[in-house]
Amino acid sequence: MNQDDGAELAKALCQALGAAEGGPVQHLQTHLSHLLLTPTHAYKLKKPLRLPFADFSTLAARQYFCAEELRLNQRLAPSLYLDMLPVLGSVQQPRIGMADQADAAIDWVLRMRRFPAGSELDGLVRAGTFMAEEVDAFAERMARFHADAPVAPAGSDWGGAAQVGRAIGAVLDQLAALLEGPEAARLALLRAWFDARQPALAGHWAARRAAGQVRECHGDLHLGNVVRLDGVVTAFDCLEFSPALRWIDTLADAGFFTMDLHAHGRSDLAWRFLDGYLAASGDYAGLAVLRPYEVYRALVRAMAARLRAAQGVAPAPGPDYLACAERLAIPMGARLLITYGLSGAGKSTVAAQLLLQGAVRLRSDVERKRLHGLAPLADSAAQGLDIYTAEASRRTFAHLAQQARALLLAGYPVIVDAAFLRRGERDAFHALARALGLPFTILHCHAAPDSLRERVQRRQATGADPSEADLAVLARQQQHAEPLAPEELAHTLDLATDQAWDAPGLYQRWLATTVAQGA
Repeated sequence: MNQDDGAELAKALCQALGAAEGGPVQHLQTHLSHLLLTPTHAYKLKKPLRLPFADFSTLAARQYFCAEELRLNQRLAPSLYLDMLPVLGSVQQPRIGMADQADAAIDWVLRMRRFPAGSELDGLVRAGTFMAEEVDAFAERMARFHADAPVAPAGSDWGGAAQVGRAIGAVLDQLAALLEGPEAARLALLRAWFDARQPALAGHWAARRAAGQVRECHGDLHLGNVVRLDGVVTAFDCLEFSPALRWIDTLADAGFFTMDLHAHGRSDLAWRFLDGYLAASGDYAGLAVLRPYEVYRALVRAMAARLRAAQGVAPAPGPDYLACAERLAIPMGARLLITYGLSGAGKSTVAAQLLLQGAVRLRSDVERKRLHGLAPLADSAAQGLDIYTAEASRRTFAHLAQQARALLLAGYPVIVDAAFLRRGERDAFHALARALGLPFTILHCHAAPDSLRERVQRRQATGADPSEADLAVLARQQQHAEPLAPEELAHTLDLATDQAWDAPGLYQRWLATTVAQGA
């Protein structure tokens, strides 16, 4: 079967499905598949084509990859992916058969439950209806999915330095063949960007592989492959056609999603997702490779758009992914900010808003529990643990410093969200910034005593915050907190959190302060 036969089969199946299911059938195309949408179901028919990265040219291949697609997607969206069915009859007069009629198949379709138009995340993001709490839930869901996914077999080269380098090179080569003029010159600069980082990246990729971070992931986690289904945001349409593109670094998977949020003009949601994903996974080491993966993923989407155009598929409205890759390749400027303040002073609330402007957060309450094997919202006392001893605090701050150093070396602005009530703790992080030659800022959050007590009590009542500080802890802090010394005030931002403030303005104050410090 050639592509013309495949197109004719898709058209004939539309007529057959319309008669069988009693309603109009909508025919859509991607560069790899025909999608036939009835009132209740979606049927996916793979195009009989051979590309450098996918080969559906034989019936056996289409059957195999249809089965793989069903298997992979039932991990994340079991209610959406129903079964695979044989296509019987002829190209001109086809019909959908039953599973036990495989021997007579002329092709195969994947049958899915149809969801309402506009449920995909790209549409929800454009409409401004992708909610913050959905971002948080999806971040945690993907972190769990990656944690549970099988690790790449020891004998494979998936996710290794050589394989990742080849994958990036292949996309650059394929995209170069599709571009000309100014766009080709822009791509050449991005190739040079990767080439300059290749030696360091090779070491990071090898380390990630050795640490078990190469797993059987989704593989194609852009916004169009995430859907709100029955009120829950979940991924679908996993990449089935190439194991090498699916057995990847978990941060290459998460980075596809953050990249696409950046591309759609919602960097705030990208940073929020990353914050939630890292809090759930603890994979801060992955940020050494995240930005290169984001640039790579933007080029993958740019290539997909050009391939659709080359096949004559009308382009859908969407971002300029080549421009997105260029933006993501611009250094952010590493800098370090630590918070300072009593429980209830609003440190975590401010940090959560500040990071949306472009930063990575380390939260002491979350990392303290991680060091003791606890989830962020776990009750340590109920587990019979005392995680607030002097030794536990020493370990926590040492861990925070180690993680902060790795993030700063990866080029990110870093917020360390902790009380930092002891001068020695603050000095240690100031020394870290000085050792790396980076700007350092203290964010002093404070509020009236009544506000502090009310916030602590409210937080305790909801149980929806990692902090376990109660009024007794607050009282001890008020007695023993070491105030900021005069020399610390020179690099301190003061914020009364019980008065009006705005995150973008505070972020700009941070940048202005750190530029002055770093000059």
